[in-house]
Amino acid sequence: MKSAIYKYRIFIGIFFIFSVITLTLFYNALKPQKTLPIYNPADVNPELVDSTVQYVSKYHTIADFSFTNQNGKTITQKDYEGKIYVADFFFTTCGTICPKMTSNLEEVQKAIINNPKVMLLSHTVFPEVDTVEALKAYAIKHGVVDSKWNLVTGDKKQIYAMARKSYLAVKLGKPSELYDMVHTENFVLVDAKRRVRGFYDGTKKEGIQKLIEDINFLSNEKQSE
Repeated sequence: MKSAIYKYRIFIGIFFIFSVITLTLFYNALKPQKTLPIYNPADVNPELVDSTVQYVSKYHTIADFSFTNQNGKTITQKDYEGKIYVADFFFTTCGTICPKMTSNLEEVQKAIINNPKVMLLSHTVFPEVDTVEALKAYAIKHGVVDSKWNLVTGDKKQIYAMARKSYLAVKLGKPSELYDMVHTENFVLVDAKRRVRGFYDGTKKEGIQKLIEDINFLSNEKQSE
């Protein structure tokens, strides 16, 4: 028996290697590949979407915008052109979920600090209170890196429109008050083609971990997709 194994040892070795390679190829072919959905207004809770776009089921992208950041600089979609970014809505005097969200977004900033493909964009829902000076103080307090993270204020109607028509992430406030907004805990992941690719609970560590994983996935995603 031993002599037979010795005699055919080369054949056995080749067959073993071939089998391992074949099984590995089959495994890789059959293993589900990671994908991220592309969200449209019709895919999202209607409470978070403006009624004028709730029917849209494909080709949804983030609209053009123009806001002012913590340094008094005008920020537009051009500053995010070709970038992956995380968007959210907050206000500096919020004492409920905002501190936790901001703290978690600081962790995201640390994770992307050396990735030139990724940025952050936080919109205040109370622009009448959150002046440039207020945003700057908030940015300093939370270690915001200006080249990676813009805190923006501006016209409340435009912020409302972006929140409800583009990012699909903010609920209505008092029906009696036009353009009243109730921000949610959602962080919104936007890809380099201005498409919404994910929603994450900004108050939970597991949501942040998943967000960072998906940012890394998008960073390596083929541009043709």
